[in-house]
Amino acid sequence: MFKNKLDEHGVIVRNKARLVAKGYNQEEGIDYGETYTPVARHEVVRLLLDYTSMNRFKLHQMDVKSAFLNGYIDEEVYVSQPKGFEDYMHPNHVFKLKKVLYGLKQAPRQCYERLSSFLLSHSYERGKTDKTLFIKKACSDIILVQVYIDDNIFESTNENLCKQFVAAMQGEFEISMMGELNYFLGLQIKQLNHGTFLSLTKYYKELLKKFNMESCKESVTPMTTNCYLDSDEKGASVDRLNSED
Repeated sequence: MFKNKLDEHGVIVRNKARLVAKGYNQEEGIDYGETYTPVARHEVVRLLLDYTSMNRFKLHQMDVKSAFLNGYIDEEVYVSQPKGFEDYMHPNHVFKLKKVLYGLKQAPRQCYERLSSFLLSHSYERGKTDKTLFIKKACSDIILVQVYIDDNIFESTNENLCKQFVAAMQGEFEISMMGELNYFLGLQIKQLNHGTFLSLTKYYKELLKKFNMESCKESVTPMTTNCYLDSDEKGASVDRLNSED
């Protein structure tokens, strides 16, 4: 499968190619068992952003490359040889998977299990309410890590804890650092010294494009076409910029 990765402005930043299994051919109880995996909710992300803004922290973001390929598979699953990569000596053989592939029903769960087990082994604690939030305390300092499949955002009261987290992740997974957080779960984020600003511009543009409304006439206050307004000659003059109401 070929896919384009977009930034917060909808501009293509990377071309991606993935080997994807035909997961719809799997049979429950034979090829997979549990498929549920926790994911971060928008409410939790907003709370994290609020906490960051109040304490004047900076959220950073990292991407785990080929995240699903890091999860070990528990079931016995076989796949046919992909086109272009056949073994010419054994063209009719199939491959037995040791790790999950994109498309398999258990892939997200196994990926989360691998990452969460790694963090727990490094003295992180899983959140009691949100299972995708991991916390580590060191004396009076704290580091928070929010996991969403292959995207991780993190912040800390001590920069050394962030460096230790990045070094540990690099030693276990192939990652790419994306700097300060500016786009996550559809939210465009601007972190400034006097506050954090959120925007859904990209989402709105995609919504307008989906329903062919990009060329529609704009209106500040939509209203019915048969509604007529005229001036109230006897009414009191109101300055809307200085009005307390």
